[in-house]
Amino acid sequence: MGNYLLDTNHVSPLVTHGHPLRQLVLEKLDQGHQFAICVPVLTEVLVGISLVSRAVDNLATWNRLKLQFRCHLLDESDAELAADLRIALRRRGWQLETVDALIASVALRYNLILLTTDGDFKAVLTLQTENWLT
Repeated sequence: MGNYLLDTNHVSPLVTHGHPLRQLVLEKLDQGHQFAICVPVLTEVLVGISLVSRAVDNLATWNRLKLQFRCHLLDESDAELAADLRIALRRRGWQLETVDALIASVALRYNLILLTTDGDFKAVLTLQTENWLT
C-alpha cells in the first residue's frame, strides 16, 4: 500500500464532487492506502477553497474529507532540512520556495510519496513524486 503526502494541487480538487482525482483518492483510501497533508498545504488549501463562489460547499466538503488525512505538523528538524534543501538547490542553480521546501522536508522525514504537479520538486533527488492529475 502507498503512503502519500498531498501537495495543494492534489488536495484542492478533492472538494469537487465527481472530479476524477477525488474518485481515485477515495478508491485508494478504501484499498488501505494512506494519505496525509502538512500544515503549509492546509493553509494554502483553506485559502484557495475559501476564495471562490462555492466556498461554503467547499469548506463543508473539506471538513468531512479531512478526517481521512493525517496532518503533519512542522518542527525544528523540518525547518533545518528545508533550509538545507534550499541552500543545496540554490548552489546547483535551482530555486525552491520556502513553502515547497517545508513540504518536501515532511515527505522526506516520513518517507512519503509526494503527489504534486509542481516540477520544482524534481530537483530534490531523494524525494519520490507522482502526478495523478496527468
